[in-house]
Amino acid sequence: MAKWGEGDPRWIVEERADATNVNNWHWTERDATNWSTDKLKALLLGLSVENEDGTCEVTEVSKLEGEASINNRKGKLIFFYEWNVKAAWTGKSKTGVKYTGTIEVPNLSDENDMEDLAISVLMNKDEPDTPLLSLMKTKGAEKVRQALGSYVDFLKTEFTQGMILPTANGVAKVPSASQSKAKLDKTQICSGSSSSAAAPANAGVKIPTCKFSIRDTFLTSPADLYRVFVNQEMVRAFTHSAAAVEAERGGKFRLLDGNVCGEFTELVPDEKIVMKWRYNTWPCEHYATITLTFVDRSSETELKVECRGVPNSEEEQTKEGWRRYYFEAIKQTFGFGARLF
Repeated sequence: MAKWGEGDPRWIVEERADATNVNNWHWTERDATNWSTDKLKALLLGLSVENEDGTCEVTEVSKLEGEASINNRKGKLIFFYEWNVKAAWTGKSKTGVKYTGTIEVPNLSDENDMEDLAISVLMNKDEPDTPLLSLMKTKGAEKVRQALGSYVDFLKTEFTQGMILPTANGVAKVPSASQSKAKLDKTQICSGSSSSAAAPANAGVKIPTCKFSIRDTFLTSPADLYRVFVNQEMVRAFTHSAAAVEAERGGKFRLLDGNVCGEFTELVPDEKIVMKWRYNTWPCEHYATITLTFVDRSSETELKVECRGVPNSEEEQTKEGWRRYYFEAIKQTFGFGARLF
């Protein structure tokens, strides 16, 4: 029997505030199934392709069967995921004729390389032949493959926050940049800060945040400007991408191909909107609080945007994102930025 104070150092629990999993020696597991379901839907819904024959868009994720989890053993992360994915797509020809079909990915798994992933694209029964089927089988399938690849990358970066605890010397082992770098689509409005936002953070460490406010004026009424933020079709119009908006307290929203998402916490028609808001590349489950105040200035409306809880490293990127992808886009789309004489 070992004397007091002797023995294999791997089994000695150090004195630390959390007294948990010192040196990452013990096996820990985190269920990623629910997170994966939301992430897969956000990445797939609204994907679209276009050519001279027309456009096609993924309109529904009809089936997500499977599971996902991450295990930490001796400071090494082990990823497990296995999914059967089914989705619906709608095509529209240049002449206005609509077509419908399905997409199936029977085995999205950690055992399969993304390049070898089987993606089946079919027309619905009794649908006539159309060149749009070929469009979906080529460009459409490739976009689906990229979205599923992004899911795997996000699983290995965004969801792993805090799974590697600080070791005895206070340094946490994290995956190398080459192993965990997310393949983000060019449409991400926060691509310039994706590397810093995706880096895993130590458990128990608060994210440094900031608060700021920005203002702009729009040549329209408060009622019309308010509607731009809560009407799904208007959001799709000024973002030029798929969007889902549930305009009610507790309602979710997702726009810019899933790169921005959140939840409405307060809605005062024509006066104020308060929401939980985040970029997709921010640390998992971290939201800023955004308050929009609509002030009637007679012939125009002043919009004040107050942001609280924005990660310090994302301050300038967030400001630029609001100015470019909200303010400027709304003015250009609806003509709220120019006076007509």
